[in-house]
Amino acid sequence: MLITTPEMSIDKDINQRKFRNDFQRAGINLIYTFNWINEQMKQLFDQYEITPQQFNILRILRGAGEPLSTLQIRQRMLDKMSDTSRIVDRLIKKSLVKKLTCKADRRLVDVTITEKGLKLLEKMDRHDTDMDGVFKNLSEAEAKTLNKLLDKIRKSE
Repeated sequence: MLITTPEMSIDKDINQRKFRNDFQRAGINLIYTFNWINEQMKQLFDQYEITPQQFNILRILRGAGEPLSTLQIRQRMLDKMSDTSRIVDRLIKKSLVKKLTCKADRRLVDVTITEKGLKLLEKMDRHDTDMDGVFKNLSEAEAKTLNKLLDKIRKSE
């Protein structure tokens, strides 16, 4: 059965009037919405000359409160497919993180956030409401429902 819903936003945004079914429509809607949100966030990160992945690593290191290996960072990242080592190297060039010899095993290297990295995150923290603004059309109840639905999709693996 083909679903035809021209009054819906995704249909207009991608100029597609028919979907095979609601599952296909939901999948395409998720991909489209992910890309839209990604672009909104990218505009915020561009102001600070960092990428979303770099922000994610800085956030992880600040939250950990201690040096972490790149493997530990990767396990906590939102984007599991990213090349953590390469991203860390770019953060080192910006003096936002630094590498330290691992205390437990001197053959390994840990990563820690620098004072400059902490200051950047503090500056960005002031714009949290700008990031939340991406979801301004949702009520708190709708946001909770959306979180439950997204969690449910991932549990279907």
